[in-house]
Amino acid sequence: MIRIEGVVAFVAVVEAGSVSEAARRLRLSKSVVSERLSELERSLGGMLLHRTTRKLTLTEDGTAFLERATRIVREIEEAAADMAVRRGSLAGPIRIAAPVTFGRMHLGPALYPFLAAHPDIELTLDIDDRRVDVSSEGYDAVIRHGPIIDSRLVVWKLSRSRRLLVAAPDYLARAGRPAALADLDRHKGIYYTNRGVADWRFQTPEGALVVRAKLAVGINNGDMIRDAAVAGLGIALLPAFIAGPAVKEGLLEEIDVGYRPEPEFIYMAHPEGRNPSAKLRAVADHLRKTFKDPPYWDPAG
Repeated sequence: MIRIEGVVAFVAVVEAGSVSEAARRLRLSKSVVSERLSELERSLGGMLLHRTTRKLTLTEDGTAFLERATRIVREIEEAAADMAVRRGSLAGPIRIAAPVTFGRMHLGPALYPFLAAHPDIELTLDIDDRRVDVSSEGYDAVIRHGPIIDSRLVVWKLSRSRRLLVAAPDYLARAGRPAALADLDRHKGIYYTNRGVADWRFQTPEGALVVRAKLAVGINNGDMIRDAAVAGLGIALLPAFIAGPAVKEGLLEEIDVGYRPEPEFIYMAHPEGRNPSAKLRAVADHLRKTFKDPPYWDPAG
């Protein structure tokens, strides 16, 4: 007889990429997860995974079994969550990925009161600036800032997100204040490398216009981009949730070049075709109410 614990272990190992990481997520020992995998394979009469010291790969049988196994695990989790909702509570596991700076500055402080009010929710929050694959990596949802480009995701907007063109007063005193988009060509820019060279996009009557200053420094972290701008290294295009406090304190000044950066959003996205759980909807609703629209962190709010 196939035991559901083995199916859960198998799906977790595939999504995590290793037995040790799956054990961490399941809060079990590696030996327990390995035994459950072996028992599942004995019940099915075939190998599901090729195991080496460096990696795990799916066998042909494992590939065939994975889709239905994943669906079974998700259905059980959602059924358990629905039962909790019927009893008037939100419960069960939920796994969300979010960017580093926004997670530290705003998402965490917004979520902590929600989790305190719903102690039966088991949240795993993975903070990472890389673009995760929500479906294949086993996330219930991802929270991101910026343009929405993955058509396989169902997107819920949490709040608008304005980006500010900013620089330190010292830099503007030395290099001059740009008054038009063309002036930016003569300035130094601090760029977010995860977005590539076309990051500075502005709305004009003719459509989106990409502008690029001379590279001062490229960084893949928003906190450090802000710090580099405060240090006077150049101009940066930053979300208001990062730059807003520094603008209010006078450490950075917003620059008006006649056109606004393209609008962006803080959003939550979940895989297409997967029915979102009541607890995921509750998290999204709570974040909308907490962030507000326009958001509380925007100095022009």
